Amino acid sequence: MRKLTVVVKPFKVGAVIRALQEVGASSLTLTEARGYGRQKGHLDLYRDDSARVTFLPKVRLECAVEDDRVAEAVERTTIAARTGRIGDGKVFVEELA
Repeated sequence: MRKLTVVVKPFKVGAVIRALQEVGASSLTLTEARGYGRQKGHLDLYRDDSARVTFLPKVRLECAVEDDRVAEAVERTTIAARTGRIGDGKVFVEELA
């Protein structure tokens, strides 16, 4: 079993949950979060204002997936979360003991 931690934009949660359920994900946990990536929360950088950091709303989903379904789960999750803009999210995969 592998643990998937998926961080996505809030309006993409429904699509990502459906994608995870389709691959047999179990034990789903949802947490509201705030964070930023490489651009420090700026969607459009105007001048270099690196002193100010904006935490953007995100949703963190955690679930368990069978080893043989991990690749499919990551692919489907990525497709479901994609908007084509910066900050679509991340997928982390960890081994469960």
